[in-house]
Amino acid sequence: MFGTDIGIDLGTATVLIYEKHHGVVLREPSVVAVDQDTGEIMAVGYDAKSMVGRTPGSITSVRPLRDGVIANYAMTEAMLQHFMRRITKGTQKFFRNRAMICVPSGATDVERRAVLEAALEVGAREAYLIEEPMAAAIGANLNVEEARGKMIVDIGGGTTDIAVISLGGVVVSKSLRLGGDKFDEGITRYLRRQYNLAIGDQTAENLKIMIGTCVPLEQDQRMIVKGRDLVQGLPRQIEVTSSAVNMAIGEMIQTLVDGIRNVLELTPPELSADIIDRGIVLTGGGALLHGLPELIAQQTGINCFTAENPMESVALGTGKALAEMDSLKKTGKSTMLVNLKRSSRKRY
Repeated sequence: MFGTDIGIDLGTATVLIYEKHHGVVLREPSVVAVDQDTGEIMAVGYDAKSMVGRTPGSITSVRPLRDGVIANYAMTEAMLQHFMRRITKGTQKFFRNRAMICVPSGATDVERRAVLEAALEVGAREAYLIEEPMAAAIGANLNVEEARGKMIVDIGGGTTDIAVISLGGVVVSKSLRLGGDKFDEGITRYLRRQYNLAIGDQTAENLKIMIGTCVPLEQDQRMIVKGRDLVQGLPRQIEVTSSAVNMAIGEMIQTLVDGIRNVLELTPPELSADIIDRGIVLTGGGALLHGLPELIAQQTGINCFTAENPMESVALGTGKALAEMDSLKKTGKSTMLVNLKRSSRKRY
């Protein structure tokens, strides 16, 4: 007797796991804390993220995923094993499951194979891949199988995937190595340059979430930020405005909008007409950035809106796609990129 199917959104910033009949059962940061002296894993997920920037020299917080793909295979495998034990409560149920995992549309064959191998290493009976924009569209409840164009923009932690979808396949796509992590880095650089203040990754992320904006506000929002003065070397706090955050991430936001415009330029005319009618759908954590839909609409002339549940759209899409595997295969499109079974995998 086989277990239930699961969908995994293996994101740069967050891992989400969808279980059939239960929805999203786990959402944890993609962070592992490891003791460099012994190689022992000290914490995973939220516990590990709380240690970032606060650990002694022997303990390092590792982010095993970069730009949407596996950067540290061993840590990714250990992280997945930890998460699977948590949702199965220590049983071996996962060893009877099929798993669907998403990858950026620009991932190489080697990167895709690494994701499949990681799922099989932690015990999946069978593993499949689906491109992130397709999973995001399915999770956003778009009818991807009809002969009408839909444009989806999935803004994750490490990558932004832009795609036009019709008849169950991706017609035009573009993957940018740009996402929430790059926005955080931009904020950190800006504060160092303008205020001589060094801040941590979590502080930059909080700034982005609390007062980050893509468009000027009538009344600036303000937030107290604490860090280390680069001149005196002492702790210091300053007040940062939403306008400052806008300036810090403005160039990257424009790169994202330019990517959307580029995909629109390559879209066939009939599908362009559909997109004008349907609009552009935003998913992913970056879709929650204040003013982003309005900015995209202003620069493209096309209505833009955020999906109902943007943070979970990709995870929900992976689960739905796996549940509808047979009907999706009939489209003849490359929705399912590749699959491996435990019995047929190559041993190294």
